[in-house]
Amino acid sequence: MPREPQEDVEAMPQQRRSSPASETELAPPVSAFLEAQGYTVRSEVNGCDIVGIRGDEMVVVELKRNFTVSLLAQAADRQRLADAVYVALPRPAQPLTGKRWRTLRHLLRRLELGLLFVSFTTGRPNIQIVFHPAPFDRKRDHRRRRALLREAASRSSDFNRGGSTRRKLVTAYREHAIHIACALEVLGDASPAALRALGTAPKTRDILYNNVYEWFERIDRGVYRLSAAGRTALADYPGLTAHYRSEIARIQADQPD
Repeated sequence: MPREPQEDVEAMPQQRRSSPASETELAPPVSAFLEAQGYTVRSEVNGCDIVGIRGDEMVVVELKRNFTVSLLAQAADRQRLADAVYVALPRPAQPLTGKRWRTLRHLLRRLELGLLFVSFTTGRPNIQIVFHPAPFDRKRDHRRRRALLREAASRSSDFNRGGSTRRKLVTAYREHAIHIACALEVLGDASPAALRALGTAPKTRDILYNNVYEWFERIDRGVYRLSAAGRTALADYPGLTAHYRSEIARIQADQPD
């Protein structure tokens, strides 16, 4: 596979760029780059955009103007044929930072694909190797796994709809805060201990003290009441509110007079 030194693409200065009008404009610089590495290059071979052969080694490069699922599918299919597979894209005009870039880079690495950028900033297009294909270490992220398990276990039920993007999600913390708000609605002014007696979370005192959503008002030392914002929040989460009102009523009915 090509062994030109890898460049730090995230640290490169962002210059004015022009994008190719078609994928075919990516082909000549990629072919020239491979030829300079000693490969014999052929284009459009049995569906592969560019094939480079050097002795017993075969490299395939798939060309696209944009990062797409189709590109990933094509590149993954070529891995059954070649020793190394790269995807080649125009050098992005925007700085290579942020979550989207990290996600795309992780996805390509996880698929064990290489990435080439074709830069059109000068009169002669040039190739930048972002990374080579390499075995991916599929170790599990135990810290994030534990956080995921904790969050799922801390929710009493499923109050969200999968795929939601433009609505407030019910996290475990928000659910605990709603539970406390429902209990304050019933008790009026109350201490954390009185709220805990109605089944609120072990961290009730911390949630009241931090008051992240401004749903609570401290009226005396260790005594809180529901704020106007808290009453509005109860109306914003009718399903969750109904659930906890029912739970609180059940607990109160089981308590001795």
